[in-house]
Amino acid sequence: MPSGLAALVALLSLAPLVDVPTEPVHPQAAVCVLACDTLDPSRAKEEKFPVPEQRINNRRLVLHVSDADGMAWGSIDDGVTGDSVWLDRSWDGGATWEPLLGKASIPGTWTGTRTLMYNVTDPTTHRRGLIRACGDANAVACTDWIYPVVCDVVCDRTDSGHAVGDAQPVPPTTLFGRTIRLHVDRNAMAWGTIEAGGPGDEVWLDRSWDAGASWPGGSSLGRTSVTAGNTATRTTMFATRDPRGRHYGGAVRACGREASHQQGSCTAWVRPAPSRADGAADALMYDYQPHEAWWRSSWWNTAATLTALIDFAARTGNRRYDWVIARTFEVNRGVFPAGQKSSDAIEGDFVSRAIDDTAWWGLAWIAAYDHTGERRYLDMATTIAGYVHQYWDTTTCGGGVWWDRERTYKNAVTAGLYLRLVAALHRRTAGDAVWLQRTRAAADWYLGSGLVNAAGLVNDGLTGDCRNNGQPVWTYNQGLGIGGLLEAWRATDDSRYLAQARRLADAAITSPVLTASGVLTESCDVGTKSCDDNQKQFKGVFARYLADLAEATGVAAYQEFATRQSDSIWATDRDSLNRLGQRWAGGTPNQLDWRTQASALSGVLG
Repeated sequence: MPSGLAALVALLSLAPLVDVPTEPVHPQAAVCVLACDTLDPSRAKEEKFPVPEQRINNRRLVLHVSDADGMAWGSIDDGVTGDSVWLDRSWDGGATWEPLLGKASIPGTWTGTRTLMYNVTDPTTHRRGLIRACGDANAVACTDWIYPVVCDVVCDRTDSGHAVGDAQPVPPTTLFGRTIRLHVDRNAMAWGTIEAGGPGDEVWLDRSWDAGASWPGGSSLGRTSVTAGNTATRTTMFATRDPRGRHYGGAVRACGREASHQQGSCTAWVRPAPSRADGAADALMYDYQPHEAWWRSSWWNTAATLTALIDFAARTGNRRYDWVIARTFEVNRGVFPAGQKSSDAIEGDFVSRAIDDTAWWGLAWIAAYDHTGERRYLDMATTIAGYVHQYWDTTTCGGGVWWDRERTYKNAVTAGLYLRLVAALHRRTAGDAVWLQRTRAAADWYLGSGLVNAAGLVNDGLTGDCRNNGQPVWTYNQGLGIGGLLEAWRATDDSRYLAQARRLADAAITSPVLTASGVLTESCDVGTKSCDDNQKQFKGVFARYLADLAEATGVAAYQEFATRQSDSIWATDRDSLNRLGQRWAGGTPNQLDWRTQASALSGVLG
């Protein structure tokens, strides 16, 4: 990684620093990432010194950094009463800054003081920041800005001759006969080229952390000119992920200018990614809220989304998002009033009156335990399952779990969730007999309940007199049936459960009710219909459990179906920023948000 001095030189080549802002820049609202601005340095998880200390009239001015917190603080020592220290924070590469953050003066007989901690960068609102420490001791001086150069696998300004592969994810743009191309490699590094040009023609990159909406501090990166006697040139490479700053999936475009004209031309914005799965996961993380530790506004959907992200990590071996698992667990295990995380109150340990919502979190923590091996996740899943089991009731319909605390409905989603959860707990609990007995009871009840119709498809639930209610067949109910029965087979070694899981899978992948031309299609996907926020996530649940069945059985038809979903999503349901929509076969209207992204991530994993 570049030294502080080299980093500063690199920044100077992008946008000249000035001694004071051309206009006063007032401190903005507090930034909150893992913690909010003004955290006491005594709470820092680590302490690093990434830039040299500065001297002011023999005083020591030091910038302290905790990458684990994403925060920094400043100190001044060997001083006298009245000497002061503060932080400057810039959101545009150092051209302007919020001054005097946390300003502190040496009191009384002390010889030093320090500021409070401030966030270096702001992934919540997609702003990449820089920070420096400044002091006043009868003269003003500042340290270098920290981290002006973005580093991922390699750092900004790496020669493109070191690229690992060369893909061109969007068409080139042309200008006065010149061709301007965007190139990316398998490390998500990007560079630009200009061809068929002449001396003085220029090419550069723009980089944006907010999906191309703006690019302060990220314009004209690597700007280079065609030299005399040549017709082409290229920029150096620039990173599009900033793991230290928790920015993932930065967007880039290549731009160029012909020497004798002022106007330029740019390619489309792109989020580079080494693979389909990486691209889908990076785009999903764009909407994660680190401070609140969820995907905002949907409680059960966040549980299912976290499970998809864990699946991504487990299946690709990529652990860069493991911090999200711990963060989501730590922040959300508490109590929240109705309206904050859900329309229902969250009562602690992920419990609410919605039994199905609670069970989704149980499955998320099973996945977290399998991936990390951390016992706290298994313990939480056990706590959740114990709560859900309170609503297993043999006095109505002979068994099954109620959908809500008011005991108004027995339905397929709660039945499938409970079956998968109790079977998973038996398999992960040494010496268990209780969860095993509950697994057998749940599996037998599921198969005899009438939820599965004559065509092998799962309807939504049961009537008041315990008959199949004929309500819509949804992909997630089919998937949970497959996943629950598959896990019950693993738990009990009873071949009946595996046979019935296969029956549900065979019915789903061949039925026009759930597929169209071999691609999963929800009933709200067709014509001019749209899906609600719950339905947007259904297909991903089916994809997860079909993939589990394919791996367990080795049945080629299941893997072929999964591969077909991945291919269709990537070819027809994706834009240049790797955002994935509701309709896996493409078409309009095609809804797109983090729920559709999470669902399609499971489909892309194949």
